[in-house]
Amino acid sequence: MRALPQTMAAARKLRRNLSAPEAMLWSRLRARAPGRPPFRRQHPIGPYVLDFYCAKARLAVEIDGMSHDVEDRPQRDRRRDAWLDAQGVTVMRISAAEALATLDDVADGIVRAAMAMAEARASRPLHRPSGGPPPPLRGGG
Repeated sequence: MRALPQTMAAARKLRRNLSAPEAMLWSRLRARAPGRPPFRRQHPIGPYVLDFYCAKARLAVEIDGMSHDVEDRPQRDRRRDAWLDAQGVTVMRISAAEALATLDDVADGIVRAAMAMAEARASRPLHRPSGGPPPPLRGGG
């Protein structure tokens, strides 16, 4: 899914200004290892910027600070999650306090979830077979 130009610009700016929990988690998720799906930080998708994204698993990880509990933010988060779900992206929300308190456990849990989801996606067929016979060949062949 392509991102809007203004969303791409916002993502670039956000990458330079990660919050403390995001920066600490990124230090764990950025490591590349064989068999481990890669993550992106502040990834633009459609009108949104995701805190972290694993394309192989189609997993978005959102670190929610206290601002996610006030005013209309919970409703906005639900709309965003529904839009991402419609695009085939699963959203994992983690509180900033939990990320700071149990950083290694949170990072390990995210990686394990991404690996399981990527494996499940890889084992699914790319299409479903139709119920009928194949279409006739064109050109008489």
